[in-house]
Amino acid sequence: MRPSTLSFRQRILLVIVLVGAVPTAIAVVGWAVTLKVGNPARASRAAIEQLGSSGRTLLATLDTTRLAAPERAALDAHAGELSEALSRSRQADAYSRYYTAGLTITVLVLGTLLVYASVRLGGHLSRQLSRPMDELVGWTRHIQRHEPLPPDLPRRGAPEFAVLRDALREMAQGLEQGRGRELEAERLRAFREIARRVAHEMKNPLTPIRFATAELERTATPAQREALEVLAAESRRLEVLARDFTDLGRMPEGPVSEVDVGELLAELARTSLPTGMTASVRVAPGTPRVTGRYDPLRRAFANLLRNAAEASHSSGVVEVDVAAAAEGGVVVRLRDHGPGVEPSVRDRIFDPYVTTKPEGTGLGLALVRQTVVAHGGRIQLEDTTGGGATFVVHLPRGAAA
Repeated sequence: MRPSTLSFRQRILLVIVLVGAVPTAIAVVGWAVTLKVGNPARASRAAIEQLGSSGRTLLATLDTTRLAAPERAALDAHAGELSEALSRSRQADAYSRYYTAGLTITVLVLGTLLVYASVRLGGHLSRQLSRPMDELVGWTRHIQRHEPLPPDLPRRGAPEFAVLRDALREMAQGLEQGRGRELEAERLRAFREIARRVAHEMKNPLTPIRFATAELERTATPAQREALEVLAAESRRLEVLARDFTDLGRMPEGPVSEVDVGELLAELARTSLPTGMTASVRVAPGTPRVTGRYDPLRRAFANLLRNAAEASHSSGVVEVDVAAAAEGGVVVRLRDHGPGVEPSVRDRIFDPYVTTKPEGTGLGLALVRQTVVAHGGRIQLEDTTGGGATFVVHLPRGAAA
């Protein structure tokens, strides 16, 4: 099917002109033609002229000498009245011609103005319809190419177009968020698969290494024991790393239940922080519970507290605020007053293997994000007023992992 060569605005204008201006022009021209050609005064004037001609012929054929005086008087009166009627008819005909011509011109002028107004009104309506439609069509192309929509401009067109713009903008935001969540889920799936394979490959040689080290320690000389201690320490470090890879490579497990996040964080603050640190846990009244898996959530928040302690060099105060989220569920704000996060790693802080610690594996915050996302939530990093980092965790109320 061949695409139309006319634009949307031109098609609307053509339709409006065909519907409005053309019938108006036909009606005006028909009215003018009727006034000019089908004027009933013409037929009346012709009838009177014919009557006068026949009357004159009748008078010419009569022999008035044979008529009595009263008959002649009546005939003369009739002839006078006929002449007067013919004179008035001619005057009326002259007036009618001028009146009809003037009315025809007036009708044509008014009709032309009406047709012009119809065309201008059609152009205005076509612009009012086509401009918002062209704008919305352009928006769909931006959405198709995954480009941001233009900023809000002065609204044009009918109010319904404003509603449609808002709906398209909300749809574009939803699609962008959905794409972001899908990309995030795909990245997590890829990281989990890599972590699962790496953990498997690391665990296989660690077991015989641990047994061999224990066997060598029985007969080792003092000089050899130092090397064996290094070997044992590094083996334990590799075991911890393999365990972290294993945790990253699997989805959160365990039974689903209602979790009191405020109570969980208060308990972790008492048991997970070093001796030199204190925690301030504030739970807002009316904070709801969330549906989730207790053990993975506990590990995730324990990781955040441990990260805050390491960033603060195991001293100072960690502030934890738990409250109901505006969109439903729970929001947790965990603040430390350490040096904060370097700008070079802010955008990648939740990616696996990204760390600013000399002995860090870069898996702790990745595990936290994986657990939060698996529960339908989100986590973000903000700056703490006065220095430090604030981790903000949003957990929906009813979305279980």
